[in-house]
Amino acid sequence: MHSMTKKIFLGLALMLILLVPTTVLSARAESAPPAPGDSDKYNFNAGGSTFAFPIIDKWRVEYNKLYPGITLNYQAIGSGAGIKLFSTKKVDFAGTDAPLQTYEIAKAPKGTLTIPESIGAIVITYNLPGVQQNGLKLTGDVIAKIYLGQISTWNDQRIVKLQTDPTIAKALQNDRNKIILVHRSDGSGTTFAFTSYLSQVSSDWNNRIGHSTSVPWPAGMGGSGNAGVAVIVKKVPESLGYVELAYAKGNKMASGIPMTYAYVQNHDKTAFLDATVDTTAAAASGAAPSLPAADGVWSSVSINDAPGPNAYPIVTFTYLLVNPNLEQLKGMDKHKAQDLVHLLYWFVTDGQKYSTKLLYVPLPSAVQELDKKGISEMKFNGQQLWSYP
Repeated sequence: MHSMTKKIFLGLALMLILLVPTTVLSARAESAPPAPGDSDKYNFNAGGSTFAFPIIDKWRVEYNKLYPGITLNYQAIGSGAGIKLFSTKKVDFAGTDAPLQTYEIAKAPKGTLTIPESIGAIVITYNLPGVQQNGLKLTGDVIAKIYLGQISTWNDQRIVKLQTDPTIAKALQNDRNKIILVHRSDGSGTTFAFTSYLSQVSSDWNNRIGHSTSVPWPAGMGGSGNAGVAVIVKKVPESLGYVELAYAKGNKMASGIPMTYAYVQNHDKTAFLDATVDTTAAAASGAAPSLPAADGVWSSVSINDAPGPNAYPIVTFTYLLVNPNLEQLKGMDKHKAQDLVHLLYWFVTDGQKYSTKLLYVPLPSAVQELDKKGISEMKFNGQQLWSYP
């Protein structure tokens, strides 16, 4: 009996030894930053990217349902304006689809964290009388020539010969009208990603115009924000512009039909692809291993024109810019700083479940890990607010 009791105790002890380390480890590995308390009442001010506005606005609403004391005021003013507000410490964080360039890093807070928060596609939207469906086929070279003003009419044979849909081909053949080009008038991360793509696929574009949040457009009229470009294309027949996919899907033409957009030739030159969550994900899938750390230099990161049969070619990360030294921000105290850490952590983890419905790609787990490490570097008066193992 005695030896039996001994065996049971030994067995239990062994079980505890085996169980304890793993439970301790998993609890530590999955520990999120502390959530806001019931009595916490804070408003966070942010601004920038219009590209990211649909998803950030959804997060604002859903987070507030979970933590009613926490409100977010995010102004969709364009990435360029967001970067300026961030650099002058006028916002708690900024949204941008253009990573900071060398000259912007010099003006930004020391050690600025770049946190990828979503992935989205840019589409070429058009308003072509007689064509009520998506699927105008365009190559990168033809898009560049249109924006350079070298292709100026809809019936140009360089556009017509790409079409396999007889309805679209016939409408183009009979359309001698000038293409009314629309581009962004504000400093824009969508413009940065779009012109980066044009620079990759057209040496002529790269040599003459290059890529930036604002470029000297050779042709066309300007609209403010993704919404501004979408509104012009909706209203103006014969027009063509570039917008983030959610804005094309979320808008209807003046005639009541959904906004129409082009299928763009892939990098492999094997297919003309629709912009979907799947083709956007295919473009982003290979990027994670080559990304810098959150406090590193992101200026040359691009997921445009990615190889692969199913990779849509005009795709970008959209980022949050975060000052790692939160005591530098007006109205910030340690408790509010802790709640900001949780808010951003929620965006890149639980908040990702809202991406697909809004036509963004949820962050791959490797990118979420990079983000968590970055968020763990946020401090208040030199004190780390949350440590990530």
